[in-house]
Amino acid sequence: MRQAPTPATAPPEGDARGVGEAAGLWVERVRGRRELGIFLKLPWRIYASDPAWVPPLLSDQKKVLDPRHPFHAHAEVACFLAWRGGEPVGRIAAIANHRYNEFHGDRTGFFGLFETVNDAQVAAALLAAAEEWLRARGLDRAVGPMNLSTNDEFFSPGVLIDGFDRPPCIMMAHTPPYYAALLEGAGYTRAKDLVAYWLTGERPPERMLRRIARLQRSEGVVVRSLDLRRFDEEVRAIQDVYHSAWERNWGFVPMTEAEFAHLAKSLRPVVEPRLCVIAEVDGRAVGFALTLPDYHQVLKRLNGRLFPFGVFKFLWYRRKIDTARVLTLGVRPGYRHRGLDAMMIVRIWEEAVQLGYRQGECSWILEDNWDMRRGVERVGGKVYKTYRIYEKLL
Repeated sequence: MRQAPTPATAPPEGDARGVGEAAGLWVERVRGRRELGIFLKLPWRIYASDPAWVPPLLSDQKKVLDPRHPFHAHAEVACFLAWRGGEPVGRIAAIANHRYNEFHGDRTGFFGLFETVNDAQVAAALLAAAEEWLRARGLDRAVGPMNLSTNDEFFSPGVLIDGFDRPPCIMMAHTPPYYAALLEGAGYTRAKDLVAYWLTGERPPERMLRRIARLQRSEGVVVRSLDLRRFDEEVRAIQDVYHSAWERNWGFVPMTEAEFAHLAKSLRPVVEPRLCVIAEVDGRAVGFALTLPDYHQVLKRLNGRLFPFGVFKFLWYRRKIDTARVLTLGVRPGYRHRGLDAMMIVRIWEEAVQLGYRQGECSWILEDNWDMRRGVERVGGKVYKTYRIYEKLL
């Protein structure tokens, strides 16, 4: 069994309220550093006997919840802990993303960072606390889990519906099988499913390579690798494509300049430029795909800590990574249905094989994004995990 880096127990303090006094159940708002530490370390309890779980880096999680993170410039987040008998048994974050509501013109609230023991009363109490907080801000719908938005710097949205036996790839979530039933028991219904594809093989099929070569000639498309020497310029081009390609997607919320710059800065140290490609027509960026080595293969060995000794494990085991994840791929609307998605995936695949990668994930993709899904399926991708986002009217 995994042990949390430090003990994650304490009696409830602060503005706690009883929600099941006969069972000794309490929910409290996280107010200070001590409570935040317990909040962040709770997953070590939930997944102690789950071999597929990958402990996240605590330092990264703290940064996302830090009020100085650019997400908090346009959002409010309240974290809650559930206690029973002096032990933490669940957690949740309530999220009011004002930028989302301004963009979509509605009053949607979110919940995320949801973890709980397999107990319907605990789950209901956590969700009730988040719902009450959202209602107090005039929001009339709860959607989640979002961690903290669809721009998922923390983890991907949703709870796992299938594929529980396989570890998640980098920046993807892993949840117990019972979460869906707990959410549905609390009145939540399916809002949207997300799928993850798995790709294997030494190289793309020959027929696909011939087809891609013909398409590139006929469409005048150049697919090239990311140039780290012009990193800031490349980021601006990618951001422009990103907003154009995603703006009509379900759940989309445009990143601010500060958010995009923060994300780019955080990813730069782990980017393999040959696995990140930009598609150009007449010198203009019309598509891009960002792929990362699956650092979860390394994080699984660090138990949430990079320092002081985890850094040596990181440097050693990063050389053994054999999996990559295509975590985002987009094409401007005017250039879709021309095979650009397949062109970029094939280019990444060829580079990945040369770099020693033997398999990969392409995720996450909206269940009804058939343009993207067909592109992945054309190069042999198979759905191997499904995630579900839930909603409830308040």
